[in-house]
Amino acid sequence: MKRSQIKDRIIETASLLFYKNGYNSTGINEIISETGIAKATLYNHFKSKEEICLAYLRYKNTTFITDIKAYTSSKPKGKNQVLAIFDFLELFFNDKDFNGCWCIKTVSEIPIDNTVIRNEIQNQKNAFIQLIFDLLANNMESIVEKDMNSIAKQTYLLYESAVGESNLHQSNWPIIEAKNICSKIIS
Repeated sequence: MKRSQIKDRIIETASLLFYKNGYNSTGINEIISETGIAKATLYNHFKSKEEICLAYLRYKNTTFITDIKAYTSSKPKGKNQVLAIFDFLELFFNDKDFNGCWCIKTVSEIPIDNTVIRNEIQNQKNAFIQLIFDLLANNMESIVEKDMNSIAKQTYLLYESAVGESNLHQSNWPIIEAKNICSKIIS
């Protein structure tokens, strides 16, 4: 197996384990065992569990951003394209492996002074706010520019709360209600 393939396998395996079981509950030995590699091989690719966590967060985020952009852009221009983020979330929720937000799960498990992981998560969340801002800017001519940033952040908060609450309640009603509120905000 090529070096890049081994690294990708480690990231994919760690991602499945971290997302399913949590960052703190997943040990290096479990990643090694599930990946089927030697400990030295893992440490040739990653110097620490924190480095693996950063790779996991980036892997999940890259997949998420690519998929949500493709999904929203496939919808009719206008309000439907903005609200499609909630339809995307509902599809994600209906996936058999849905376990909430990987970022929020991870940040809840790290010490407050772990700025490396915290900064990565903040950057990802800020990029998602920017994605929402761009959706609004490209689809909602009725929203004045000075309100765009605030509405993007409100939409982000609705989305994030829908992720957490749908996971908590194991029901899609939080997603449906968040979409309804967002529809009123952007009208």
